[in-house]
Amino acid sequence: MLTEFAPAKLNLALHLRRRRDDGYHDLETIFAFADFGDTLTASPADGLSLQVTGGYAAAAGQGMDNLVGRAARALADAAGVAAGAALVLDKQIPVAAGMGGGSADAAATLRLLNRLWGLDWPLARLAALAARLGADVPACVESCTCFGTGRGDELMPWPVSVAGTPVLLVNPRVAVPTGPVFAGWDRIDRGGIAAGAKLATLRNDMTDAAITIAPVIGDVLAALARTDAIMVRMSGSGATCFALYDDEAALAAASAAIADHGWWVQPTHLR
Repeated sequence: MLTEFAPAKLNLALHLRRRRDDGYHDLETIFAFADFGDTLTASPADGLSLQVTGGYAAAAGQGMDNLVGRAARALADAAGVAAGAALVLDKQIPVAAGMGGGSADAAATLRLLNRLWGLDWPLARLAALAARLGADVPACVESCTCFGTGRGDELMPWPVSVAGTPVLLVNPRVAVPTGPVFAGWDRIDRGGIAAGAKLATLRNDMTDAAITIAPVIGDVLAALARTDAIMVRMSGSGATCFALYDDEAALAAASAAIADHGWWVQPTHLR
């Protein structure tokens, strides 16, 4: 049995630039990843199968009709592999939460089966395959801080390290579908992200649309802003919000202060 970690994805900033004719959006974003996430295991088998366990198993659903299944089949087809795998996903990332849980799981599937099947593909080759599965799956293959343009699938290094930064993840237990949030964007281009820009000067252009759909997101952001955070922001299309802190004491104090709201709260660190 082999094991692969699927770290939760955060958008430290997300600037929308324009809606394209194909329905997608050109954007600029800074991807970062947490020490919290899902875990995927695989054992040799004749065919492909998936069992989902963990706190969000019911929301994720069982069987191969999801991004994990699509990733497994895509890799098998691309590599000409006849072997199978018995996959087990421990689902801890909330579903439809702006943390790229499905994308992280798909990326972990590619990395894991690459090892199980002895393919020895480099990450760049896996990322090229991942682009067919979703715009942020290539970033999740690498699972390191990077700058994304285009649909978010054109990646380059981000020059400022955030590794080890204490971060508090908070989700109000509301699932927010990505499509309606994108559709609610006011289509005003407020400018891109300069290389090395200070994170606190950036933004998430999807925040207002997400709050319109789920007003409780505004409550989460306000509660986090009352803590000793150095930055507060929504991730992706929501509903998860996060706050960055200078040290462990500030993280612990914020986690305790937020706990009374009945929201999902996860203290962790950036990778």
